[in-house]
Amino acid sequence: MADDAHREADDDALIDALVQFSYRAMGVLSRIAAENDLSLTQLRVLGILRDRQLRITAIADYLGLEKSTLSGLVDRAEKRGLVERTPSVSDRRAVEVRLTARGQELGAQLTAQLRRELAPYTSTLGAPEQRHVRILVERMLGAGPQ
Repeated sequence: MADDAHREADDDALIDALVQFSYRAMGVLSRIAAENDLSLTQLRVLGILRDRQLRITAIADYLGLEKSTLSGLVDRAEKRGLVERTPSVSDRRAVEVRLTARGQELGAQLTAQLRRELAPYTSTLGAPEQRHVRILVERMLGAGPQ
C-alpha cells in the first residue's frame, strides 16, 4: 500500500514536471512562430521537412491532421516561397513537398533561435545527461498516441 502511494506521488511529480516544461517550451515555440509570422503547425512542418521531402498525406498523418487541412497550410507556405510541390520519384502520380532554399534558410534560423532560447534549460545538463534525457523522452513519445 505504501509502495503504491509512493509510486503515485512519483508519477504525479513526473507529470507535473513534464507539464511545466512543456508549457515553457510551448511558450518559446509560440513566440518564435509569431515573430516569424508562422502558426505552430507551420513551424512544425518546416521542422519535419528540414531533412526530407514527404507526401502531403504523410505530413498530415504525422501531425494528426486531415489531408485537406494540411493542403491549405502547404498552399500558404508555398505562396510565401517556403515550400514547393515536386513529383514523387517513386510514384509519378504522387506529389511530395519539400523546402525551398528560402524555407531551408528560415528553418535553419528557427532552429538556431530555438537552440538559443532553450539553452538555459539544456545547459544545466552535461552531455551524458542530455543524451539520457533524450533517450527517455523518445521512449515516452514512442509509447503514447501519435
